[in-house]
Amino acid sequence: MKKQFSSAAEALAGELKDGMVIMSGGFGLCGIPESLIEAVEASGARNLTVISNNAGVDGIGLGRLLATKQISKMVSSYVGENKLFAEQYLSGELELEFNPQGTLAERIRAGGAGIPAFFTKTGVGTMIAEGKEVRTFDGEDYVMERALFADIALVHAFRGDTEGNLVYRKTARNFNPMMATAAKLTVAEVEHLVPAGEIDPDHIHTPGIFVSKIVEVKDAKKHIEQRTTRKRKEETA
Repeated sequence: MKKQFSSAAEALAGELKDGMVIMSGGFGLCGIPESLIEAVEASGARNLTVISNNAGVDGIGLGRLLATKQISKMVSSYVGENKLFAEQYLSGELELEFNPQGTLAERIRAGGAGIPAFFTKTGVGTMIAEGKEVRTFDGEDYVMERALFADIALVHAFRGDTEGNLVYRKTARNFNPMMATAAKLTVAEVEHLVPAGEIDPDHIHTPGIFVSKIVEVKDAKKHIEQRTTRKRKEETA
């Protein structure tokens, strides 16, 4: 089966529909599948539920889909860097399902592992547990969390081969590996695409069996959410 495509738009052609659930890798702006997100924007698909740690920043990453109001619901753990996200949520335009960050990660991992639900102490006795089953194990209360599974997962990797095997670089690893396993269709953008067999099997983070489509994105942008600088103290003689 052909996995390599010439562009993000080609890789997603015919795959996107209104009302879909999409996972989008990355943390802040680190490791986000920016070209794939832009292809989603260009598709015009609407009423999307997006599962992502956060929604980028205004004008970059998922922030672009918020600006076009293509997202109707976010499943996230952090929203503090995006003013538009906050505005749409507070105005009632955007539905938000908040998760503790570790719980979000485990819900995605469970979805990829075929585990429908699990129990965790995180959130017991708080609004996080409202409406959820709470069960006692060994004298301690635990809240049940459901797994997450998407129609499409969009991920970003540093290196990949034509069979879809992926390697992530440093902190860009974040949510990408677990999301790659937790969707009906996984599409990966990679900074460096190599022939099959060139990646040491011991270095592979996501096996190609999980990846349906792959596109090379050379010279990928590496954004910084907030750049804070200060003048150096002038050296005294």
